[in-house]
Amino acid sequence: MSCQHLKEAGEPAPLSAYPDGCPQCVAGGFTDWVHLRLCLACGTVACCDSSPRRHMSAHHDESGHPTMRSFEPGETWRWCFIDELLG
Repeated sequence: MSCQHLKEAGEPAPLSAYPDGCPQCVAGGFTDWVHLRLCLACGTVACCDSSPRRHMSAHHDESGHPTMRSFEPGETWRWCFIDELLG
């Protein structure tokens, strides 16, 4: 099964380097994020679903942006929220 969203996804530059982790967690005073993700539509960086606040899923829910990728060093996998497919 293929996913048009993943085929069309670009690779935007992150909105900033985020050396300190999930920017939304940091702004809220939290340090318990697990992994970071990059929105492939706009460059937002946020924490994964294994993190307590799940900011990347919340970003998708609010924005409708369909795809993201791992923002962890050495990882290149992508995910489509709409089709629920890994790419």
